[in-house]
Amino acid sequence: MRKTPLFICFLVICAISLLFLAFKPKNEQSWIRINLLGYQPKAIKVAVWASKGNNVPKNFELVDKKTGKTVYSSNKIQVFGAYGPFKTSARLNFSEFKIPGNYYLKADGATSPEIIINENVYQNTADFALRYMRQQRCGYNPFLKDSCHTHDGFVVYGKEGGLKDSTHFDAVGGWHDASDYLQYSTTTANATYHLLMAYRDFPKAFTDTKLATGLNGKNGVADVLDEAKWGLDWLMKMHPQPNIMFNQLADDRDHITMRIPKEDSQYGKGFERPLYFIDGKPQQRGKFMNDTKGTSSTAAKFASAFALGSELYKDEPYAIDLATKANTAYQYAIKKKGVTQTVSVKSPYIYAEDNWVDDMELALAKTGKIIGYGAKSLDSAYYYAMQEQVTPWLIADTAKHYQWYPFINLGHYELAKQSSGDRKRELIDYYKQGIAHVWNRAKNNAFYRGVPFIWCSNNLTVAFAMQCMWYQQLSGDGTFSELEQANFDWIFGCNPWGTSMVYGLPSWGDTPTDPHSAFTHLGKYPIDGGLVDGPVYTSIYKGLIGIQLTKPDDYADFQSDLAVYHDDYGDYSTNEPTMDGTASLVYLLAAYDSKTAKDLSSYKKEQGAIIRGDVKEKQLAIVFTGDEYADGSQKIIAALDKEKVKASFFLTGNFYRNSSFSSFIKSAKAKGHYLGAHSDQHLLYADWKKRDSLLVSKKQFDDDLSANYKAMQKFGITKKAANYFLPPYEWYNQAIANWTEDLGLKLINFTPGTRSNADYTYPEMGKSYRTSDEIYQSIVELEKQQGLNGFILLLHVGTDPRRKDKFYDKLPELLRYLKQNNYKAVTVNQLLGN
Repeated sequence: MRKTPLFICFLVICAISLLFLAFKPKNEQSWIRINLLGYQPKAIKVAVWASKGNNVPKNFELVDKKTGKTVYSSNKIQVFGAYGPFKTSARLNFSEFKIPGNYYLKADGATSPEIIINENVYQNTADFALRYMRQQRCGYNPFLKDSCHTHDGFVVYGKEGGLKDSTHFDAVGGWHDASDYLQYSTTTANATYHLLMAYRDFPKAFTDTKLATGLNGKNGVADVLDEAKWGLDWLMKMHPQPNIMFNQLADDRDHITMRIPKEDSQYGKGFERPLYFIDGKPQQRGKFMNDTKGTSSTAAKFASAFALGSELYKDEPYAIDLATKANTAYQYAIKKKGVTQTVSVKSPYIYAEDNWVDDMELALAKTGKIIGYGAKSLDSAYYYAMQEQVTPWLIADTAKHYQWYPFINLGHYELAKQSSGDRKRELIDYYKQGIAHVWNRAKNNAFYRGVPFIWCSNNLTVAFAMQCMWYQQLSGDGTFSELEQANFDWIFGCNPWGTSMVYGLPSWGDTPTDPHSAFTHLGKYPIDGGLVDGPVYTSIYKGLIGIQLTKPDDYADFQSDLAVYHDDYGDYSTNEPTMDGTASLVYLLAAYDSKTAKDLSSYKKEQGAIIRGDVKEKQLAIVFTGDEYADGSQKIIAALDKEKVKASFFLTGNFYRNSSFSSFIKSAKAKGHYLGAHSDQHLLYADWKKRDSLLVSKKQFDDDLSANYKAMQKFGITKKAANYFLPPYEWYNQAIANWTEDLGLKLINFTPGTRSNADYTYPEMGKSYRTSDEIYQSIVELEKQQGLNGFILLLHVGTDPRRKDKFYDKLPELLRYLKQNNYKAVTVNQLLGN
């Protein structure tokens, strides 16, 4: 009898062991990548689920970290295939959820890192990135509280400027370019411009906690302006006289060893370092010759930075000095038109910049008054804009190091803001063309990754996010807003490696800890805010000289034949922070910190017309068009009244003038429905088969639309109150959109995806005919698959008598369905935030 308890104990132990084995964690196969920094409540919020297995999640949940309760769930998952190290992947969109708090996502057994949703999630992040800029200072370094390179420098290639080689010029100051201590005018001027622009565009994003020296204290000047002035002061030293300009200070002989910055003596002239004079000709040191062809690319960047600085600094003498330098720098830029490249002595790696017309465009957009060109400078800037409409890397999938620099055409933005009409639209379209090239690559993977993995890919990513942001700002078109957010999110962890690419940001997340930097490697100092180079194509990585990892790879599971990234001091290709990339990030972070609800609201355009409202909001607009028929008017109004829904009616002049429709129009207006224009005579604007071929002149268009609004005035409807215009036949092209804009109106059209607009068809139309049941099901099916957020759902007030199956008879059922699925039906002006 005593053996029975022992036997039972044995069984219990076996059972516990089996349970332990059953619940023992398996090797992780699936991950959820997020923006580790967090999301603003009204922003686009998309995580990426990725797996090395073949399963795909059917739904996902957002769980409150504090309570453990599911606060949001969805089965609307956008599934993709393999990417990088993953066999399957998907986008998990939880943008509809807007309640601030701390959460995590769960999908198919995977759990995300902590997700933060908060209005102030990006507050002070731009100032955080400025820490790295201060740490890169040459001359007096406030981080080290010591000075370095105090004897610079001596001239080389100075003959064209009447200078003897080895002549000394004071060039102390500026920023070290990266983890080495070279200094380049082209990157410094670009970085300075970004810092100045950040303050100009988003002054409230910055604080004053540092003195001009970079030490603690307040001086009444935003820290970002102090930092920009540090760059400007050095640029002035690099352009000391009208006929003298230097392109770089030091060269790759700097790379003798990793060290904390002090004084360098390896250049053959004591502690001085060489100053490379810009003579517009190829320059060779050692066995390597660059491909310099002119003076424009660097000198034009000088001019732009000086010009913007002269606008922002209140110190009048300093502003005058900057304006003077802007003028002489521009004159230097046109001395010999062409590109200026940097010089290398021991290795083949240089900044092989190949474009310069973008620099000239920006310079002319900013220096017109200074150089005496006035408004004509904008015409000249536009001439250069046409020479390089799209920054070439946006089209290419690879490039030389800094081949097309800056990575964003700043000139298009500055010129577009000063332009109007067709010129402005053309400049905006240049941005759109470039974005479209990247989108064509990005739309095929869950990370929306279309930026090429060339050296400094993170710099390109930041620049591309800025271009998307500026495109939306200038055009009002939010078609690429999710693409923009995906690139911003990539920087902060929504990438295959699941890590932020910014040292120390966020402090609670996975960020670089072992970058290619002497500060961290030798001094054990943090390099807060530094943006590291980022992933490179595996093929590039394997071909680089001198890379040797120093420890086991923490991200080994996420390396692939596509791209690699290492948080390892030994990898200078993916993990070295750069000064100019960080300066660009300062701008982007300031922009995100400053975004308002209006900025976060976006709508999509096609051929210049708005076709969808904000997809983050669960609301839609039901619009009705009318010309010669109004047989459904009373039933439509009754259905809307019953469900307490407001709709929008776009009616032709024919409709407004039809006395039998007057009571309906007055009733709709009195009940608060939106009444708008649909042309006067219901003209066909463009050929059905050749959309770009117009069938009306601009005068015919203007006269017809004016007649439409004249008919509306009899009902007390003004153009100001009804500035949205829906084209007849719902058919138009970009020219019609442009003409509409020129009249101060906004063109809209229905959102594609359903067959609602086919409710006018009748059986005699053959294959084009759609029954009411078919139309209704097309709406329901799209809602289940993708949702109807921001939708402009188009129907007709009346139809040809030959259609007996009237869809407006199903309107009550449709309104109930939408309400049951928590959609709010609003007028067009409410949907689009007018």
